[in-house]
Amino acid sequence: MNHLHDSMEPRVMDDDMLKLAVGEQGPREEAGQLAKQEGILFKDVLSLRLDFQNILRIDNLWQFENLRKLQLDNNIIERIEGLENLIHLVWLDLSFNNIEAIEGLDTLVNLEDLSLFNNRISKIDSLDALVKLQVLSLGNNQISNMMNIIYLRQFKCLRMLSLSGNPMAEAEDYKMFICAYLPDLVYLDFQRIDDHMAKLAEMKHQYSIDELKHREDLLQVQLEDKQARREELEAHKSAFIEHLNGSFLFDSMCAEDVEGSKLSHLPGVSELLEAYKDKFVIICLNIFEYGLKQQEKRKTELDTLNECIHEAIQENQEQGKQKIAKFEEKHLLNLSAIREESELPNVEKKIRECSEDITELSNTLMMLEMQLVEQLEETINMFERNIIDLVGLLIENVQSLMAQCRDLENHYHEKLLEISINTLEKIAKGELEEDLPDDVRALFVDKDTIVNAVGASHDIHLLKIDNREDELVTRINSWCTHLVDKIHNDEIMRNRKRVKEISQYIDHIQSELDNLECGDIID
Repeated sequence: MNHLHDSMEPRVMDDDMLKLAVGEQGPREEAGQLAKQEGILFKDVLSLRLDFQNILRIDNLWQFENLRKLQLDNNIIERIEGLENLIHLVWLDLSFNNIEAIEGLDTLVNLEDLSLFNNRISKIDSLDALVKLQVLSLGNNQISNMMNIIYLRQFKCLRMLSLSGNPMAEAEDYKMFICAYLPDLVYLDFQRIDDHMAKLAEMKHQYSIDELKHREDLLQVQLEDKQARREELEAHKSAFIEHLNGSFLFDSMCAEDVEGSKLSHLPGVSELLEAYKDKFVIICLNIFEYGLKQQEKRKTELDTLNECIHEAIQENQEQGKQKIAKFEEKHLLNLSAIREESELPNVEKKIRECSEDITELSNTLMMLEMQLVEQLEETINMFERNIIDLVGLLIENVQSLMAQCRDLENHYHEKLLEISINTLEKIAKGELEEDLPDDVRALFVDKDTIVNAVGASHDIHLLKIDNREDELVTRINSWCTHLVDKIHNDEIMRNRKRVKEISQYIDHIQSELDNLECGDIID
């Protein structure tokens, strides 16, 4: 697939090439002249043609962040790259190049039309992100495996597909296979698929299609299940009690406990460990359940706060609107009276009265805003006290339950140490009936070695418990601080915005009055 321009010197996609292309494709006539004088910003360009430029490598396109249409056909491009910032791209033409693999399209989630006609592609893949894809042109490539078509079933919007000129298109069953496996396709190789052909294809491949659908349905259920578990985990994380609804913490303690694993071979230890686990998991479940209930309470507090803030603002705004409506009704009558008044002293008197009314309105609106600020400050402070109390209560209860976990661990440690010392004595006397693995027997050389091994196991368990407690306490305190800070900051920003709105409105009506005054004096 050599192109006529392959003998030319490969060109670089630099700023000069891009500016020239943008300039040539820019608006004509007066708008075009203006654009040439002022320069066109790359980020404002929606469509770009770079065909027949002998480009070897896609580069320097990151500035075209709002590009919708990109034409790069008839070049000598070998790789699809450098397109990651073009997230608004809808139409992309890379036909007549030297591309060997589909890649580099992961961010182009809005792409609807993709042409890779006449390249060196042998496999259809790496298009997963293109969920809006409607038109795909892959004709004149090197795709030979018909089963590759099944990959395209995931693209629910795909209506036009071109594959002629590939080795697979030589197969006797080519069209039937594609029509059967891609039932939503409307055009294949630029010809409309008629209903008769679609029916025949469905009948011919019905058994295989039914099997495939069954597998797809199972996969969909698995994906939905995975997504549900992911969402559930996120919900647990937001309550700070993830992985406490089971044996995860206990299992993680044992997973890193090398010495404890060896000691579990001692007579009576596995039963002791199982009893320890059962009690430990019950405490973790208590933390989990309590954490969920406390999260609901925090949510209720936050919902109540937002509702109170919204109602207070609505009521305050309504009062403000009424004051403004009353003022404007009187103000318009006063302005008309000023325009009709012929005596200058009367004009000046009426203007002073209008100015006083404006000042009074300004004071009234600012007073309303001050009242709202005080009301919201009181509401927010009450919320802050309540949420800090709730967080404190959660921490207190979690620490109490974690202390119970440590008590269980201490009890287990004492029992394990007791069993280990007894085993050491039995080994010394040659009375041990059980056959221990070599790495376990190696711990029983003397008392210090076995005491150290039991101590190391105990330390790992305690560290895991301490770390999980610290993590929960740190995260919920951090959440509380950030939430309260955000609420206070949001209120400050709201107040500033409102004061600015009032000032701008007052300035506007005062300016109208001043202009009227100047006009009258000039008259």
